[in-house]
Amino acid sequence: MPQQTQTPDPRTPVAEIPGDGHTVEKIGGTSMSRLPELVDTLFMGDREGEDLYNRIFVVSAFGGVTDMLLEHKKSGEPGVYGLFASAESDHGWLDALNRVSEAMGKAHRDVLDNPGDQKLADDFVRDRIEGARSCLIDLQRICSYGHFRLSRHLMIIRELLSGLGEAHSAFVTSLLLNRKGVSARFVDLSGWRDEGEYSLEERIRSELEDIDFSAELPICTGYAQCAEGLMKEFDRGYSEVTFSRIAAITGAKEAIIHKEFHLSSADPKAVGEDKVRKVGHTNYDVADQLSNMGMEAIHPKAAKTLRQSGVPLRVTNAFEPHDPGTLIEEFPSQHATAEIVCGIDIYALEVFEQDMVGVKGYDASILELLTRHGLRIVSKVSNANTITHYVDAPLSKIRSVESDVAERYPQAEINTRSLAIASVIGQNMAGLKVLARGLALLDEAGVDPVAAHQNARNVDVQFLVQRDDLDTAIKALHVLIEEDEAEVTRQRAAESKGKNAARAAA
Repeated sequence: MPQQTQTPDPRTPVAEIPGDGHTVEKIGGTSMSRLPELVDTLFMGDREGEDLYNRIFVVSAFGGVTDMLLEHKKSGEPGVYGLFASAESDHGWLDALNRVSEAMGKAHRDVLDNPGDQKLADDFVRDRIEGARSCLIDLQRICSYGHFRLSRHLMIIRELLSGLGEAHSAFVTSLLLNRKGVSARFVDLSGWRDEGEYSLEERIRSELEDIDFSAELPICTGYAQCAEGLMKEFDRGYSEVTFSRIAAITGAKEAIIHKEFHLSSADPKAVGEDKVRKVGHTNYDVADQLSNMGMEAIHPKAAKTLRQSGVPLRVTNAFEPHDPGTLIEEFPSQHATAEIVCGIDIYALEVFEQDMVGVKGYDASILELLTRHGLRIVSKVSNANTITHYVDAPLSKIRSVESDVAERYPQAEINTRSLAIASVIGQNMAGLKVLARGLALLDEAGVDPVAAHQNARNVDVQFLVQRDDLDTAIKALHVLIEEDEAEVTRQRAAESKGKNAARAAA
């Protein structure tokens, strides 16, 4: 077994893994639940022979399975992990694990029509679920002794459970594709029953190095067990980190994320199907701003890996395989344009202290408390005696921060308000007067903004509004996108006309 080594710089080429001219492609959980459609469009479609290959797929668990294993991503309702961690009763997490087993079985029976394949999938689920059950029972028994603490093992348990769903979906996908005549290989990065300790780099190398990408279709798990512990840093963003590292290590010509929709100028539900447009082409700076607003085109750390490796990213609609989607690269914008309007519900945590003016340390101290409690900061503003952080976090965590701030600064006035941010994002919005135009559009729509922020980089402008006004604000601000798109089209037409005239004169 290889010894643990330092992870190489992603810019360093990895010569020993073949893969000239291949892509690395990721599929999310909601799309995976429509696997038969993906076979007819994305995996196969009208491809034949060698056109089926030179692609590596990284898959998530079937829709809802990871929520059942860990906790519901939106509501926070505990799954197997949450119930086991609370240890209120054995029956809670055992019953939850049984429900996961049933959900997995239903998921693969919905997509596999061959009895032999169904039996293989049933056996696979039984082995993984019973293995996890035994592991948790044994750990619970060991931790009943005073020398052992369950809290020290919870992150390992979280990683173990998260890998179950993705190993299942990757295994089922490979079964289905093989049945269809595609030479697909199940690539299990989850480290199931693995006695060695690998870095992420070593894990990927060891599983992919003997695969001929031109003749086999690797179906990889989005979760990869490694010495670094992906969930410790990335939690449920781990699959995009795995995806980006595979692309970097194998020297992919392009990394592709397949979603159920195109990366669009706004949410069609808020603006209208006839108003939104596909972004088409943008850069990583815009992707970072989207991530900050909770609309991840890709995890920021995964984007960093791709940027450093020189691998462009494409975001497509998985069910429209002939549409090129949106290409995300690292390039300077040639035209000033607003591209996307999006929004997020936040809490404004305001700390006012009259004696703050001229005194250093308040900002760093409050930031330390926010970090300690794991609050995600979307934006912040400050003046002489007030610091306001706009955070995306549960109210319970914010109350804990309020208590700590009050203890540290007894004279401070602390206020928390539920608000929303509507953000206009573009590669380069210099000269577009987005702030002034946006305020005018909001006024016309009857929205009274609480505040508005614009920084000198001209990549986003944020409008603070009441939560009930968010959809109205997004719809109003989307007019900026429509107007600026028309202006860019006019500019490009003028440039083309000028070039044609110059050629004619020459």
